[in-house]
Amino acid sequence: MSHNFLQVCVRYFQACNNVHASQPKYVCLLGYPSFKYSHPHRWLKTTAAQQGQIVQFKLSDIGEGIREVTVKEWYVKVGDTVSQFDSICEVQSDKASVTISSRYDGVIKKLYYNPDDTAYVGKPLVDIETEALKDSEEDVVETPAVHHEEHTHQEIKGRKTLATPAVRRLALENNIKLSEVVGTGKDGRILKEDILNYLEKQTGAILPPSPKAEIVPPAPRPRDSPAPAPLSKPPVFTGTDRTEPVTGFQKAMVKTMSAALHIPHFGYCDEVDLTELVRLREELKPVAAARGIRLSFMPFFIKAASLGLLQFPILNASVDEQCQKITYKASHNIGVAMDTEQGLIVPNMKSVQARSVFEVAAELNRLQTLGSAGQLSTSDLTGGTFTLSNIGSIGGTYAKAVILPPEVAIGALGSIKALPRFNQRGEVCKAQIMNVSWSADHRIIDGATMARFSNLWKSYLENPAVMLLDLK
Repeated sequence: MSHNFLQVCVRYFQACNNVHASQPKYVCLLGYPSFKYSHPHRWLKTTAAQQGQIVQFKLSDIGEGIREVTVKEWYVKVGDTVSQFDSICEVQSDKASVTISSRYDGVIKKLYYNPDDTAYVGKPLVDIETEALKDSEEDVVETPAVHHEEHTHQEIKGRKTLATPAVRRLALENNIKLSEVVGTGKDGRILKEDILNYLEKQTGAILPPSPKAEIVPPAPRPRDSPAPAPLSKPPVFTGTDRTEPVTGFQKAMVKTMSAALHIPHFGYCDEVDLTELVRLREELKPVAAARGIRLSFMPFFIKAASLGLLQFPILNASVDEQCQKITYKASHNIGVAMDTEQGLIVPNMKSVQARSVFEVAAELNRLQTLGSAGQLSTSDLTGGTFTLSNIGSIGGTYAKAVILPPEVAIGALGSIKALPRFNQRGEVCKAQIMNVSWSADHRIIDGATMARFSNLWKSYLENPAVMLLDLK
């Protein structure tokens, strides 16, 4: 028989490292000697290699319901040789970054995505040329088991090892063959605990338990403490949903806020030191009470805003729906947002520029009384030109106030808090601080105008004596 047609029945079988051969002992080739091993041997079945085949390596489910990821970086290129568990690429989901490892030994033939492309779960990620298999099985001699440190990672032909990328990486880092680990998960899936248990048996090391498996015993209970009462049955909720129409002030708010969505808002925030104003208000409260007036901080805020509007009339203007015309309002009709049982309402006091602080306080008392009783007139609720919201009376430091069309500006006042600050001599002192948040219609009001108005308003409140000089 020609040497070209001799059939080889035995070939070298390498589990990890090369096997050393000794002198011939018996023949299992047609006319050719085989090799004797210096140790006992037994027979097993394996398959012979044919020419390479292309395998599509698909992006598997990485959990959390994620269906697509972004390819951040490739660790391989076309033509590179990879082994099982080698890192192929890094992908980024909306929750975390994940390193994808190879399941095969072979050569990279194609990359389906470029960096920053979107890859989909279940779709091909790369093509890998692997060693093909044929159906015929032949007898070979099995080498004895090598030492643990000689093990390398191999894929067991015909057997699919179930493990997550994190478990495979843990096995790779500790030089463990997954084929030697008994999986305790569903369908024989190898879990992290299986790797740790295997490593502990092999090395005798005491490994820390998995956080999920850690059980914290309850604290010991004193002997004389009473036994805990049995848990009562949870109450049964018997309520039902109800639907009611949007009416009254809520319906008006829906219309107003929907129109406000078309306004590009510009926000500006600052803090105001009200230490002097707090002292002045305490001095004036008995005087106001003698006149039957409840004096809060709001009359000062409103009057300071009116003085600022005299210098910046664009903030006391209005625009038409198409924003083609600007109307500068002569009267300062300043609205005050109020929280009532009927909902949010914004009554306004007319002609603040012509009123004193006490007159503003008296008008504010009237509006608050009527608002609480739900008896505000249409005149009280219409015609506003500028608005302040005292949201700080309920709580909070900052707010993003929404402009009330056709107005073009609004301010939200935070709560007053005692905070440490430096005085003019560089000494730390107690200061009464309030934050203010302004919103302006950025179509007609620029940021510099809003900032200058805020600085002027702030100066009046931080130095109430200066405000007296500009009162008319």
